[in-house]
Amino acid sequence: MAPYELRWGILATGWIAEQFVTDLRADPSARGQADIKHTVVAAASSRSADQATKFLKEQSWSNAKAYGSYAELVADKDVDVIYVATPHSHHYQNVRLCLEANKHVLCEKAFTVNAAQTEKLASIAKDKGLFLMEAVWTRYFPMSVQIRELIQKGELGSVFRTMADLSLGEDVESKFGTEHRMVKMDLAGGALLDLGIYSLTWVFQTLYHTLPAAERKAPAVSAQMHKYTKTGADEHTSILLSFPQGPSGAAYAQGIATTNLRVSSEPAKQGTSGPAIRIQGTKGEIQVDHPAYRPSRWRFIRADGSKDEYENEMAEGVRGFAYEADEVARCIRDGKKESEVLSLEESIVIMKVMDQAREQNGLKYPDKLETLDYPIEHW
Repeated sequence: MAPYELRWGILATGWIAEQFVTDLRADPSARGQADIKHTVVAAASSRSADQATKFLKEQSWSNAKAYGSYAELVADKDVDVIYVATPHSHHYQNVRLCLEANKHVLCEKAFTVNAAQTEKLASIAKDKGLFLMEAVWTRYFPMSVQIRELIQKGELGSVFRTMADLSLGEDVESKFGTEHRMVKMDLAGGALLDLGIYSLTWVFQTLYHTLPAAERKAPAVSAQMHKYTKTGADEHTSILLSFPQGPSGAAYAQGIATTNLRVSSEPAKQGTSGPAIRIQGTKGEIQVDHPAYRPSRWRFIRADGSKDEYENEMAEGVRGFAYEADEVARCIRDGKKESEVLSLEESIVIMKVMDQAREQNGLKYPDKLETLDYPIEHW
């Protein structure tokens, strides 16, 4: 039987889109997915069709169609699913455009600017019978699957705590100034939505997702934030999450998710600073090295002193985006409207955590970004 072919449309042509479509070229059978196939059939740049043509040629998808507007892309009948690769400030408007055109969607993280937007998109997708998923690539790495399985099998015993950090260590004034997307409020800039989502990913995939779905409960949230004085975006955010239940019989669990623009999870850039993520249970702990978004190594240290060390091994020719693309293909092929690895419900709970962190610290993005109104013609 021929493999199921998923035909992708790419909305936006920046760096993250380049990485994603490069991974789609890799042979799925090399990572054990011989029953599916990925093809890029179209891409759109908001700047011009020429920019989309250049993007497709450089990424060796020159047979795909190039569009100079997102509206043209979503109207293409040959496109099965659209990968939204714009900044998260624009996700609500862009994803809704796709859904209103009856297209399945994979949307880059963070899903939206606030939970209400994610809830609205999820509702539209459900009403229209469309697949929708947040693209948190780390969730689908083989190492993430293995770590979650170790927790669910009780190898760590009762898991009471996860600490996770993703911090850059940059001179914010000289590196980002006031117009860079990382600090610009008009692009929902700051550490939380861009970097902190990965710290939260590790907390949630180890303390929340590893519970049976019926037993998962949202955590209480306490957050502290320091803002960049030149723009008002958060440059340092720390979140304490208290879960009413933990994996493998833990009576509670706490997650500590931190992110910072000025200090680094790995200051020497030489793999010498220790783990960026620690997942702690009564039988030992799992340590995951920096960077949290694509770790290089991890280890399982048991209470008896024994230790297993692992590399974060990827299939040949794959950076990591292919694994989430494979999940999308399997789900759409099988008629699923969301992924069990990262459900819409879990994405919404995580968005609500970030909402609470912002609310507790008086951080609000411009109304044009926070709104549920659609469409907005002028940004």
